Amino acid sequence: MHKTVILIAGPTAVGKTALAIELAQHFNSSIISADSRQCYKEITIGVAKPSVDELQAVKHYFINSHSIAEEVTAASYEQYALKAADELFASNDMAVMVGGTGLYIKAFCEGMDHIPDVPDALRTQLQQNYQQKGMAWLQQELQLHDPLFAEQGEMHNPQRMLRALEVVMASGKSIITFRKGAKQQRPFNVIKIGLELPREELYARINLRVDLMMKEGLLEEAKAVYPQRNLNALQTVGYRELFDYFDGKISLEQAIEKIKQNSRHYAKRQLTWFKRDAAMKWFHPADKTAIIAYIDLIKKELSN
Repeated sequence: MHKTVILIAGPTAVGKTALAIELAQHFNSSIISADSRQCYKEITIGVAKPSVDELQAVKHYFINSHSIAEEVTAASYEQYALKAADELFASNDMAVMVGGTGLYIKAFCEGMDHIPDVPDALRTQLQQNYQQKGMAWLQQELQLHDPLFAEQGEMHNPQRMLRALEVVMASGKSIITFRKGAKQQRPFNVIKIGLELPREELYARINLRVDLMMKEGLLEEAKAVYPQRNLNALQTVGYRELFDYFDGKISLEQAIEKIKQNSRHYAKRQLTWFKRDAAMKWFHPADKTAIIAYIDLIKKELSN
């Protein structure tokens, strides 16, 4: 158990990427991304992918590794990330994982329960229905077909909601019933670092990031993938709102404001998820010295 993964988690726009690169360089290691959207080659600006310089500075896994046409799930991420960790540990005792997708991080650290396969035709039909009828329809369908998820699940996260609906429609059982919660033991240690900022500062950074994305060409990027808007990979903040603009449902100004608002809501949900983890040690993103000192302390304790 000398092998250790340093996990950097936290809400969107908090500064995870910059810190992860500094830590990877400090420990002479590489980075495994735990972001469910940065893996897609076709989208870059709207998912806040690391820059070309950042990707060249440190080797990254799970960045530009898949196409939006591929199905990527927490279970498939678990297998991908464990394989990447094995590859890294062949030559280094340390690996850095960074991202804000809580379910992917949980899958990597604890394992995933098996969930039945869903026919592609059913998935496509539900995604098209959601595109046409919106969030209210999705909420009603879950309340009708999966009241357990409606009560316990993330009822403001369309990606999770669509996943729950397709599972219950395909299997007749709530996705909640497949979550046994049995944690798997991993042959490595995980040191969990959470990054947080005062809420006003975080929200200001989110708003600024969206403005910068628009200047960098997010509108054109969304337009390029618009013909594939029903794909699960594109059911995400930054694209859904611009698709509504392309469909004439809202103005461009309204779309930009909705991206900011939905990004802030997403950040709040991320914090709620990660705060439930008692093993997460929280720091200001600029406090690199204290973070490295904490990692060294935990490593020393684990080796004794």
